[in-house]
Amino acid sequence: MRSPDSSHATDWSMPPLLRATAGVHALAAGTALATPQAWPWVLGGLALNHALLTSAVFLPRSDWLGPNVTHLGPAAAARGEVALTFDDGPDPAVTPALLDLLDACALRASFFCIASRVQAHPALARRIVERGHSIENHTSAHRYTFSLRGPGAIERELARAQAVLADITGQRPTCFRPPAGLRNLFLDPVLHRLGLRLVSWTRRGYDTRDPDAARVARRLLAGLGGGDILLLHDGRTPGGTTPAALVLDVLPRVAARLRAAGLRAVTLPQALVAPASDGRAIDGARVAA
Repeated sequence: MRSPDSSHATDWSMPPLLRATAGVHALAAGTALATPQAWPWVLGGLALNHALLTSAVFLPRSDWLGPNVTHLGPAAAARGEVALTFDDGPDPAVTPALLDLLDACALRASFFCIASRVQAHPALARRIVERGHSIENHTSAHRYTFSLRGPGAIERELARAQAVLADITGQRPTCFRPPAGLRNLFLDPVLHRLGLRLVSWTRRGYDTRDPDAARVARRLLAGLGGGDILLLHDGRTPGGTTPAALVLDVLPRVAARLRAAGLRAVTLPQALVAPASDGRAIDGARVAA
C-alpha cells in the first residue's frame, strides 16, 4: 500500500469509464461541428453517457469510477483473514463496550471514523489505536451530499480528516470509505494524491436499517470466507432510546462463526499489505469487477 510520501510515485491512471466519457464528449463536439443536423443523436449519446456516470455513483461496490477494494484478495484469504470494519464512530456510549467485546473475542478491526467525532472524543480515538485496531478516513463531517461535491471540496474534506486523525491518534489512515459508499468521478484522483485507497465491503449487515440482530448476522455470515470485508456501524441503533447498540449483539455471533471456520479478524492495513519472502511488500487486494 502506498505511503503518503509515495502517493505520486506513479501517475494517476484515468479509469476506463472516465476515458470513455472524455472520448464521447470529444466525439460529440466534433460531430456537432461537422454535422449540425445530427444534434439529436449527439444529445442522446451524451445523455446515455451521463446516465451511466450517475448509475456508477449509486453502485458503491463498483470500480467504474476507480479502483475499489471489495475483498482482501487471495493472499489474505489463504491466511484465513477477514476484515471487520465499523463506520461512523467513535461513539462514547458504544465504542468502549465495542472495544471490550473485540478484546474478549480476540478480534482486530478497522474503524472508519468521522474526524469531527474524533475531535470531540480524542481520548476514545486514541484508545481504539492503543487496543490494536486501525483508524481509517470516513470524511471530516460525514455529509450525505459528499458525492455531489467538486474536486476541490472533496480534497479539502479528506485532507482535513487525514490531518485530524493523524494528529490525534498518531496513525495516518491509509484507507477511505465515503458516507453510504457513494462517490463521484472526482474522488479517485484525490485519493491518489493523498495516498488513500477506496475500500468498500464484501458483505454488509444493514445494521442501521434492520433492528433484528439475527437477520443482520445472517447477511454478514451467509457464505462467509477468508478475505471477506464485513461492514457494521459503531454507534447506537437509529431510533433507539437506550445506549445499547445492535452491533454489540451482532458481534458475538460473528466471532463464533469466525472461530468455527478457523478465520481470524485483522485490520485492513495488516491484510492488504503483507511481507513477501524476499522482503518486498505484496498487495493481494481484489478490486470490484
